[in-house]
Amino acid sequence: MQLKSANVTTTVPVRLFPVAPPSINTFVAAVAEPLATLLTLGLAAAFFDEPIDRPELILGMLVLVLTFPGVDRCKQDPFRAGVNIVSHWVAVLSILMLFGYATDSFHFFSKDVLLWWAFFTPAMQWVVVTTSCRWLRLVSERPEYRRRAVVVGAGENGVRIAQALDAYTGCVHELMGYFDDRGHDRVHDGAAGKLLGRVEDVVEHVKRHGIHNVYITLPLVAQPRVMELISKLQDTTTSVHYVPDFAGVNVIQGQLQDVEGIPVVSLLESPITGTNHLVKRVTDIVLSSIILVLISPVLLAVAIGVRMSSPGPIIFKQRRTGLDGKEILVFKFRSMRTQDNGPVVRQATKNDPRITPFGAFIRKTSLDELPQLFNVLLGSMSLVGPRPHAVAHNEEYRKIVQAYMLRHKVRPGITGWAQVNGFRGETDTVEKMAARVQYDLEYLRNWSLALDLKIIARTVRVLFFDRNAY
Repeated sequence: MQLKSANVTTTVPVRLFPVAPPSINTFVAAVAEPLATLLTLGLAAAFFDEPIDRPELILGMLVLVLTFPGVDRCKQDPFRAGVNIVSHWVAVLSILMLFGYATDSFHFFSKDVLLWWAFFTPAMQWVVVTTSCRWLRLVSERPEYRRRAVVVGAGENGVRIAQALDAYTGCVHELMGYFDDRGHDRVHDGAAGKLLGRVEDVVEHVKRHGIHNVYITLPLVAQPRVMELISKLQDTTTSVHYVPDFAGVNVIQGQLQDVEGIPVVSLLESPITGTNHLVKRVTDIVLSSIILVLISPVLLAVAIGVRMSSPGPIIFKQRRTGLDGKEILVFKFRSMRTQDNGPVVRQATKNDPRITPFGAFIRKTSLDELPQLFNVLLGSMSLVGPRPHAVAHNEEYRKIVQAYMLRHKVRPGITGWAQVNGFRGETDTVEKMAARVQYDLEYLRNWSLALDLKIIARTVRVLFFDRNAY
């Protein structure tokens, strides 16, 4: 963000996410699991005296695409990290098996190597990850890596950044305290008793105590004071970070961009752009094509069942809201005797008389959703994303649920983060819909290919144990 006064022009680094610059732990987290996977494959081939030829190299490249970048598990306890590693690896193996079956390429590999690799990879990943995290913690505790920091502004925003710094695993921030012109009785409870002085005392304290980082959290209306403070801090060697207060705003993919040399802060940005869009789209096309081929007998059986259950079309097309709020037609196997698709749409409820007996079965098992794989192929939907709601529901809830329309910044999905966290089926209260939207926004903030694979894996479990769909 560029702040200007009559005498000075200062470019302020704005870091929304993460709160500190990338460090060695970011690199280790990105490469630890992928490299452990490739290392195990190489060890398996060497153990069985198998050469690493073109098929193995192609498999390694595919694995690298599916597993890079790795997840930062340093905040997880060893047991939870192990469980997550195994579940993620099962999802990756499932995709690889689908590829192998669809391309009939299993005969290119040694069965012993594949079995040994599939079994021992999670163990190798766990060892590499836990060892790396332990090493990172030891390194970060060394005095030369500790970074003394102060926060200017003892309000809610200042306390939030202090807590984030304490939780950040990139390096150890030693928070010295806060500077604010308000007294101890007027600052946020989390900053009470930690005031070091007034804002005018910051520069002197930085010089005297060798402060490495200054985080300015004053509100946007205090721009003249922020300008004056930054101008004075230029006479020190401290790193200055401006943390704008966007309280009440659901920041999606917050980041600093450079537009022809002009710093621009993005607050509400889609995560599926550029290379991410290409990766997700290719993944959708490949996986949906493979799944459609594998389940074609199931599709035929369900179509026959729908035709025999009651008069009407086999496929029901419902108007729903898709990417960028545009209307799309979503395909489903018909499960009701009558269908609502007008300005008023009544959600299916438990023991709904409109649902046929066969329709209840396919709804319970989510077989009615299978035709949406064709939506994925056509590009109106994705395998993973916020579930598309009826247009009538959108018009109703966008007025009463904050940030409701932000969920449409990505393609809707057959399954989503909200659905695998218990919000599948009827949303009969505003509170339930608001909770579903919050999970959708969390998905947008944290999207990655690994998260998509995790959701797909958890969806399989939900299909067998969930009781919320009807």
